[in-house]
Amino acid sequence: MNSDLKSDRTFGQLAPNCRIAIVGDVHDQWDDGDAAALRHLEVDLVLLVGDFGNESVEIVRAIAQLDLPKAAIFGNHDAWFTATSWGRGLRTHTEDRVEQQLDLLSDCHVGFGKLDFHHLGLTVVGSRPFSWGGPNWRNRRFYKQRFGIKGFEESTAKIVAAAAAAAYPTLILLGHGGPSGLGDQPEDICGKDWKPMGGDYGDPDLTAAIHQIRATGKQIPLVAFGHMHHSLRHTQSRLRTRLEQDTSDTVYLNAASVPRIIPTPSGVRRNFSLVTLAAGRVTQASLVWIDESFGISEQILFPIPAPPETQLAAEQTELVI
Repeated sequence: MNSDLKSDRTFGQLAPNCRIAIVGDVHDQWDDGDAAALRHLEVDLVLLVGDFGNESVEIVRAIAQLDLPKAAIFGNHDAWFTATSWGRGLRTHTEDRVEQQLDLLSDCHVGFGKLDFHHLGLTVVGSRPFSWGGPNWRNRRFYKQRFGIKGFEESTAKIVAAAAAAAYPTLILLGHGGPSGLGDQPEDICGKDWKPMGGDYGDPDLTAAIHQIRATGKQIPLVAFGHMHHSLRHTQSRLRTRLEQDTSDTVYLNAASVPRIIPTPSGVRRNFSLVTLAAGRVTQASLVWIDESFGISEQILFPIPAPPETQLAAEQTELVI
């Protein structure tokens, strides 16, 4: 693991408590039940990490109508027929669906931008939108035409500029891809898990932005993203690592549990990640499944559970004492 991403510690004005829902990669799975579930969960803020579908304008339109405080970023699938030459070869429509999606989300899209949430005392800053991840600069034509940037350095500068314009010193960073530097094994939080297996598939421009933002004295309690699905391609025996914490107390959360809606005998269950902030720090993070009767099952991801043998040793020590 890259120790550079785990070295800087900053302090700032602390934000009040809040409860945040993170919607992982949607991939066309969104309906009216999601809005009802989010209201039942009584969240203060909704973050959406992108991959709404393959330029699925109607899904984005439905998400734009969500009547809750929200911030969103687009993923690689949201420019599926536009960003790459092979995607453009598959294109059967003439309208600019990327621009349509950007217009629909409008002010709640934070890619290369920011949203100040005054009722929470924090700012959400967006990373590079439409990211495919990895150490190579991809889709040069797309990023030059759409955003006027030619590489990672210019991308980092746009993220840092957005953070500099934030109204609050407590920032949540929202990306489709996570940052590089969190491991290069297939099972790591941003690891590449298809052949050739292994390799860090995080965004290096986001990592550089985190360092530069911290140097300004701002606090980053949470970096939320998706892209690399929890289920792994090379094994069914385990899931991807979903959460990491660094020495600056930043929590990195991969919310991409796909499929996010699954059928059950009585209807469906849908998943969200939930994060609680208290005094500007993450105090709890979990993956929840909620059914149509609002029954909830929850897996606690943070505080990171101790391994079973550690728990057993602690219990034995407690008995001896």
